[in-house]
Formats: sequence, C-alpha cells, structure tokens
Amino acid sequence: MSKIHIVSNRLPLSINKEDDSFSLSPSVGGLATGMRSVYKEYGGKWIGWPGLAKDDLTDDEVVEIDDKLVEEDCLAVHLTKEEINLYYEGFSNNVIWPLFHYFAQFIDYNPDYWAAYKKVNHKFAQKALEIVDDGDIVWIHDYQLLLVPEMIKSVKPNVTIGFFLHIPFPSFEVFRILPWRNELIRGMLGADLIGFHTYDYERHFFSSVRRLLGYEISFNEIHLEDRIILADAFPMGIDYEKFENLAKEIAHKPLQERSELHRELEKYFLVSPNRKLILSIDRLDYTKGIPNRLHAFEKFLNKYPEFKNQVSLIMLVVPSRDEVEQYKLLKSEVDELVGRINGQYGDVNYTPVWYFYRSLPFENLIELYSTSDVALITPVRDGMNLVAKEYIACRVNQSGVLIISEMAGAVKELGEAIIINPNNEDEIADSIQQALTMSMEEQRRRMRYLQDRIRRYDIFKWSGEFIKGMKKVESIQRNFLAKKITSEVRQELAGAFFKANKRAIFLDYDGTLVNFKNDPQAASPDEELHKLITKLEEDEKNMVTIISGRDRETLEEWLGNHRVNLIVEHGVWLKKIGGNWQMLDNINSSWKPVIRPILESFVDRTPGTFIEEKNYSLVWHYRNSVPEQGELRANELKDELRNMIANHNLEIMEGNKVIELKAGGINKGVAAMRFLRENEYDYIIAIGDDWTDEYMFRELPDTAVTIKVGLKSTAASYKLESVKSVRNFLKTIGQE
Repeated sequence: MSKIHIVSNRLPLSINKEDDSFSLSPSVGGLATGMRSVYKEYGGKWIGWPGLAKDDLTDDEVVEIDDKLVEEDCLAVHLTKEEINLYYEGFSNNVIWPLFHYFAQFIDYNPDYWAAYKKVNHKFAQKALEIVDDGDIVWIHDYQLLLVPEMIKSVKPNVTIGFFLHIPFPSFEVFRILPWRNELIRGMLGADLIGFHTYDYERHFFSSVRRLLGYEISFNEIHLEDRIILADAFPMGIDYEKFENLAKEIAHKPLQERSELHRELEKYFLVSPNRKLILSIDRLDYTKGIPNRLHAFEKFLNKYPEFKNQVSLIMLVVPSRDEVEQYKLLKSEVDELVGRINGQYGDVNYTPVWYFYRSLPFENLIELYSTSDVALITPVRDGMNLVAKEYIACRVNQSGVLIISEMAGAVKELGEAIIINPNNEDEIADSIQQALTMSMEEQRRRMRYLQDRIRRYDIFKWSGEFIKGMKKVESIQRNFLAKKITSEVRQELAGAFFKANKRAIFLDYDGTLVNFKNDPQAASPDEELHKLITKLEEDEKNMVTIISGRDRETLEEWLGNHRVNLIVEHGVWLKKIGGNWQMLDNINSSWKPVIRPILESFVDRTPGTFIEEKNYSLVWHYRNSVPEQGELRANELKDELRNMIANHNLEIMEGNKVIELKAGGINKGVAAMRFLRENEYDYIIAIGDDWTDEYMFRELPDTAVTIKVGLKSTAASYKLESVKSVRNFLKTIGQE
C-alpha cells in the first residue's frame, strides 16, 4: 500500500519547553484533527515547521526536538527568524493573504519576500523528497507552500501529489496583479489533484490557468503536455462528534463543576431570563468584517429600540499580528466602536457589547456556542469559516439561528441560515431582528437540516473524499498514459521500422512538428525541423508525406525544397515529390461570399479573433481571444453555421482553437487512403494532434502505427506528449 505524507506550514503538534527538556502536545485545529489519522493510517510522515526559530535553539536542542518528532512520525523543517519573517510574515501574509482575499491595497511587493518564499518552499520540498518513494502520495496544504508541488513533481514524477488551498482563490482580474503570478500557478500545477473549498474558487483558478498559461481545460481536467490534473471542490468539515459530545457533556454538568464563564452566563440569564445573546468569534483580521458588524449592530439598536436592554453581542476577537500597522489600526477602530456603542446604548445594568480580546480554552468556546441564541458571522471574504459549522454542531437542542455572510465559503452548504451581504448594514440589522423573533419551530426546522448536512460531511469525510480524489486521478492518468510510448515500446516500434523495406510516413504539421503560435504565419519550420525532415527523406525506404490543414502556398514555401509529398487543406490538394499540385476532388468555393459575413461578425464581436482564407475553406481563429469568451463564441458560431451548411455540402471542422468550414466528404483519412492505393507499403506510420487527424487514424489499416500528440481520447494506437517528444521520437526511431 502506498504511503500518504502530509506537508503543511505547521506540524500538528505544539512543542513546549519545560525546564531543560521539550514535550509535545497535540494541536487543536481542524486540519490537525482531520489529517492526524490519515498519515498514520497510511504509514506516512507529517512534514512542517515545529514553531520555534532555529536561532533560539542549540544544536543539541534541535536534535532532541527532531528525535521526539520522529516518535510521532513527524519531520521538522527548521527555519531561522529571518526566514520566518520574510517567508511567513512577509510573502505569505503580506502578499498572498491580502491578494487572495481581495485586499490588494495591503500588498507589499517586496522582492526579498519572494526570494525567501522560494527558498523556504524549496526546504519543505527537499525534506519531503528525503522520505518519499515512487508510488507514494504527498498531500500539501495551503498558501504558504504554493511552489512545493512542482518542486517535488520535477524530481519525483511518479509520486501522486495533492494540494489543498484553505483560503479563497481570487478572480483572474485580481490574481493578475501579482508579479510572480505565473510561478505560483506553475507551482500549484505540480499537483495531480488541486482542492478548493468551493466551486467559485476552482472556477477562478481555471480562468487564471487558461489566461496565463494557455492550457486546455475540459470539465475539471487540466491538460498539460505530459499529464492530466484534476481540480475540484472539497468543502472542509469539522469533527462534528467532538463538538456535539462536549456540548452535551457541558449541558449536563452540575453547577458546581461548570467553568467560571459558564456560571457567569447562567447568572446573566437568571437575572434577565428574556435577554438574548448574539455570538461573534473571529481572529483579528481585516477580512473578517468586524467593524462592519459593529456598525450593523449599532444600526440594529437604533432601528429596533425595543431590543435595548434585551440583547447583547458577545464579541470574541482572538489577537493576531499585533505588530503589523494595519492590524494595529483595525484593533483601534474596533476598540473605539465598542466604546462608542456601549457608551451610547449601555447603562449600569446593560452592556450592549461584551468584548473579549483574547483566545479562550476549547471548553469555553463550546459554552458560548451552546448558550448564544444567534451566531453572527459576517466576513467580507473568507475561504470557509468553520466557526459557523462549530456553532451548528453545538446546538444540541436544535435551537439557535445562524446569520452568515454570502462571502464565506461555508455559505454554499448553509442554505437554511440567514444569508447577508456583509457590506449592507441595514440588511444585517434586519437579519438580527429576524433571527431574534424567529419561532422556535422555525429555528429547529432550519437547524435540523443544517446539522444533518454538517454531520454527514465532517472533517473525516472531507479528508476521505480528497484521498479518493487522488486515487481517481491516479486511475485517470494510468488510462490516458496506457498508450504512451515508453522506452520499451519505442524500441519495439524502432525494430519494426528498421525491418521494413517500404515505409509510408504521414505527419501533421501544426501541433505535431511545430508548436502552435498566436500568429499562424509565425509557425514556420526551424532549423531543427529542416534537419529532421532531411534525415527522414534521405532514407530511400521512406516516403514522407506532410498532411496538414494549411493552405498550399504556405506549406510549399516552407517545405517545397524537401523531397516530401504535401497534402493540404485537409485533403483537397496533393503535390507529389517532383510533381505539380492536383486537386483530389472537384469542389468549388462559391459558398464563401455567403458564409464569410457570418465569420466577420464573430470577428467584430470577439477581440483577438481573425479569419484565415484558404482556397476551399474559411477558418475562424480564436487562440488570441479571452479563453472563456472564445469558447462561448465558438459554440455560438457552430450553432449558427449548422443551420446554413445543409444545402452547400459543407462540413464544420473544429481544430485547436479554430473553427474551419470546408467542403464535405474530404478529410485526411480519405486523402491518405487514396495516396496509399497507388503503392504497396509494408510499414505505415501516422502522427497528428487534433481531431482532424482522427479521420486518418480510423481510415488507415489496423497494421498502421498511429500516434496521437497530447493526452486526449483517441483512436490512435499510441500517444506522445508534445511536439518535442514527436521530434525526439522521429530522430531515434530510424537509428536502430
């Protein structure tokens, strides 16, 4: 069984120094809970930073910590204070965090941050490579390690890599701001499965991949040159039973065994049994919408004065990055707002906002969840927000109302909650009033649905689904690579090639012998290709035919000096070695004036597109358009053309970012078979990259060696990954 290793910024253990020795204690976060069973069950290791700066430790202490971690199947990536400052506080939290949460005004474009980020990501990758074997699975977590997947994959291509992003992925218009955007995308594409909390984040990622790197995306598959990557949404859950069981346990505790906080809350309700509590729990961060929430609560008290002395907002704010200027300003703003609201609406017996600027023990959090009538969660941008799910799990009597921002990833699963826009103070105020006046029957109906859903998809289901996803992508890659030409297959094909006395070699041009270009006329043969074709044509046993959708003038200009046959426009024209051009079918182009205006209208409506006119076909190119718009327009164009071509004996052909309209009944398969009827060949090989070449693969005899370039489904017998691999294959096949 393959091992599963976890790589994250922090280890799932806290390291405590007592006297002169160190001890370990489990961390309490959702990730640590969900992953702890995974890596141990699959015999793997957890790799991460132990939380202590290397500069503060002696060499002996580093060894002692490493030894203790090994006992827990953990490996430490030791970082210096400078690395922590530049990589973590710098690039991770001053660049990626604000950018991915749409706070571009807070980004610090410091090249030293980027250099440190690359260096530390390399450290994590190297530590993983020390223990990873072929066939293992590596699951990498979060925005601090975006470069690690590619760093591991480039060294260990036979390792399956999963990556999960725990924060939002921004729209392309935001992501493109970053100078290092391409490097980050390429780093993530080192993974075989990329996970996000929601489909929106997945969709934004696809858009950036398309626009920045130009890779083709089919459904949730990204087609690279040498493999297929899956991306999908996996909404993270919580350890539901842990929260539910502790909430039940606390509810049944005798008064004398309850915590001081719990007794204070009980006293509050004894004095004022009709009072209601609204709970707000956040880390201090500009993404959490804390000032907006306070403004909205103030508006609620002003708009609904009957709730004065009846409702208090418990606001727990966990300290975070106090030394950073924008966080200092945020803290000051929150302090000022709380003071103003309490001063204006409070009195001796009533405090509108109970403000706690500290973290609380786990048991106290459960007590707050259990006793608060409403949870008010209003981030302006949040990857998931597990507080909402924790509140739901703790409502063991199925009372309580959840108000949640539509900007939180969790909202996709919480349709029965009251959903608000975090920037609409009036809407939040009205939602608070709605929550406080909601009947108990309605509360329980909503909570029942929420609990059933959150209970089913808990943290363990989440991790299990992601692992299933990694197994799925392994299977997909195996299926797609089953036809891949390995070194053994190459030797076998070369042996048959060498023994043959008369060989027919059919080669597509664009996407097979040369890479696609934004300008089709820029794809002329380079020196390497000229040498390659010359080598093939010098062997008297070879009959080389370039079979392409190109027009005859262009292909003759580029390859006319070679001793090769040319079949162009998908089989309309043939020029044999030393001969003249001949038309393979009697066709005409009288239809062009009817169709061309339609293509021109699509050019006008779709920036970056253009028309290429051949002798007997028209081609609409959309490679340079915005990818999503180009694909949309291509589908529109095909629909419009289908209604017009029935009476013209025309055919729509869809190539790589092109829609071509040409005479029907003519294709590469028909042309190749006509050519073969004139001579006997004991070895036939055909190589092509798109679906126009599928006609050729299907028409050729079963004994022919047919090769598809790329990883798409095909009727061909074999696959090569790229133009480069085609050239290498052709160089070596005849050398035996």
